Amino acid sequence: MTDPTNRFPCSEDLWQRAEAVIPLGTQTLSKSPTQFVRGAHPLYIARGRGAHLWDVDSNEWIDEPMALGPVLLGYAEPAVDDAIRAQLDDGITFTLMHPLEVEVAERIVALCPGVEAVRFAKSGSDAVTGAVRAARAHTGRERVVAVGYHGWHDWYIGTTTRNAGVPAGVQALTTTVAYGDLDALTDELARGGVAAVVLEPSGATVPSPGYLTGLVDAVRTAGAVSVFDEVITGFRLAPGGARERYGAIPDLSCYGKALGNGMPIAAVAGAWPLMREFERIFFSGTHGGEALSLAAARAVLDVIADGSVLAAIEQRGRSLLDGVVALVAKFGLDGLVTVGGEPQRTVVGFGGDAPLVTKSWVQQCQADAGCLFNGSLFVCARHSDDDVERILGGFETAFEALSRSEDVGAQLVGPPVEPVFRAP
Repeated sequence: MTDPTNRFPCSEDLWQRAEAVIPLGTQTLSKSPTQFVRGAHPLYIARGRGAHLWDVDSNEWIDEPMALGPVLLGYAEPAVDDAIRAQLDDGITFTLMHPLEVEVAERIVALCPGVEAVRFAKSGSDAVTGAVRAARAHTGRERVVAVGYHGWHDWYIGTTTRNAGVPAGVQALTTTVAYGDLDALTDELARGGVAAVVLEPSGATVPSPGYLTGLVDAVRTAGAVSVFDEVITGFRLAPGGARERYGAIPDLSCYGKALGNGMPIAAVAGAWPLMREFERIFFSGTHGGEALSLAAARAVLDVIADGSVLAAIEQRGRSLLDGVVALVAKFGLDGLVTVGGEPQRTVVGFGGDAPLVTKSWVQQCQADAGCLFNGSLFVCARHSDDDVERILGGFETAFEALSRSEDVGAQLVGPPVEPVFRAP
């Protein structure tokens, strides 16, 4: 094993200090040292520009996760950062409402088909939980069906192995079904009492033709509320998100990540019949109208509104996705390495007897190529053709060794990454 203090002394010093004062050592589990091969990766980032990062030991990296998805346009993007600086001169948050609340809501209504009203939040988890509460109020029912990942709040996380502290009664109210399985969803709806079906419209699996509209129709027929969790897809797949790209109009959509290009902002949006419930339920926080994030959101929405920036992201993402698929085929790794998702966010997964070792090996090879990899390849507006070439080079090195059945575990410089959700 490599001593990480040799290459990343400043990162390791910060980590020792963090362990003394921060439970788990991190605010975000996916950024934890357990999710990156120790010794091959830094632990702390000092700054970013475009699609590149510099760690606290001054090493430069091509970023693939893009801060877990929110940085759509690039780090230190002038259009966004200038808007934030201009608003900072006037203030951050105030005793009364700010005009940006209206201006950003109007832009979301204009961009997203079927959306008539908007409420703001600070995280995707907050937004989706608000949608669930509104659905329960609207239907008078309590059960929720979840399709995909929906954040850390009790109603969803109680369905996972990270359910410590979630009351059993809350856990019992949410059921999960597999993405793409309309029959399983229909069975759950037939059991009765479903208030909402919450779904990521596109993730590691791209929806088959008719799936999303079929789901929305089935949920509506059952008298429940359809909620698209567009925290990842919103303002990324199209200016109007999955609603626009796939022509499926749910009752509610939840947005986050790309909306602020890194600033903490999320939104719940839909037509008035459901959004009226936000006048009845309690969905209120001190920072809901915080102006720096709203200024960032206004800038993001103005940049993507004509679709040209998102089209360029999709084109570059397509070259990356197709390149990884071609390398998997070249080295005969079908089954051991899976490739899915949209061009804007390719998802690379791993099978076989030791998937976490395989993932760690690929991650280490990416690090050797100067790239940060966690499984998701989020393409931003500032990734270049050279960046894509280097990323693919890292995959090629990793895949070539896997094709020779090398003992890649023995070549890891640190322990393999750990699962976020442990096996039951």
